[in-house]
Amino acid sequence: MVLTLAAAGTPVELWDTLSRRSLFVQWIAIATASLLCTLRPRLARLGTAAAGLAAWALLMAIALAVTEIAVWAWPGTIPPRSVFAPVHLGFLTQALGITAIAGALVLRYLYVQDQWRLHVEAESQARFDALQSRIRPHFLFNSMNTIASLTRTDPILAEETVNDLADLFRATLGERGRLATLEEELELVRGYVRIEQQRLGPRLRVEWDTEGLPGQALVPPLVLQPLVENAVFHGIERLPGPGTIRITGRHRRGLINLSVRNTLPADGSEPKPGGHQLAVENIRARLAGCFGDAATLTAGEVEGEYQVRVAFPYPWKPQ
Repeated sequence: MVLTLAAAGTPVELWDTLSRRSLFVQWIAIATASLLCTLRPRLARLGTAAAGLAAWALLMAIALAVTEIAVWAWPGTIPPRSVFAPVHLGFLTQALGITAIAGALVLRYLYVQDQWRLHVEAESQARFDALQSRIRPHFLFNSMNTIASLTRTDPILAEETVNDLADLFRATLGERGRLATLEEELELVRGYVRIEQQRLGPRLRVEWDTEGLPGQALVPPLVLQPLVENAVFHGIERLPGPGTIRITGRHRRGLINLSVRNTLPADGSEPKPGGHQLAVENIRARLAGCFGDAATLTAGEVEGEYQVRVAFPYPWKPQ
């Protein structure tokens, strides 16, 4: 359209020229895209620079072939004569020159997009690594003290607590890039809650409402447990008396909604900003890395309690 609008002529001539040029460009574009898709397995084995040069050379070869076909198909527009004829050579030079510039720009754009995607994935993995190494020392020390106390009073319960703690460490040291099932995440939270209930006793009450959730749904690991840990650390531990954490889940209209809601201190103050915001931002970034804009995370005070709500699609096919 730019080339056509830049050329002088009557409206009828402009439309005629635009249709011819559009058809000419589409032949080159569709043929190149089809051939690149066919050769994708072989190009994937090359390095970035080699694959880019191969794609650019392929584009130029197709542009040359389509140009020659166009010259012979429209003899009235472009006289074929000899390849060395001025009109023929001029048309060929213009077509290949424009193709070379446009192709280089498109390949550069695709390269930048690929580098941006790799950067997002690396940043998401770095946030996950930071979250994995984020077991609070006070939680570990308290858990070990609880286990030490239980070994004298209830050895069986002490063994169960050790197993719950081992499961938590296994999740934090899990394989990089592996997705967890929703059932695994919920079981991890149950184990964490059992550990904290041994320490806090009747001060910690947990209400579950997660019936009907698809346990096989895949999520980034450590999505729910850090939110419950924050609810204990920033909510229940700051209360002079008992507090409640409500964990709810629903699956409706292709979305899984999970919420963690905890009692706030009487003054209504929200959680301390430090570690709470770190966990929330890490989880938000990893959800975005897995589900893109289809996942959301919101946090704030609701009816005098603090609530974090996570929503992500299910079923979900990664792009």
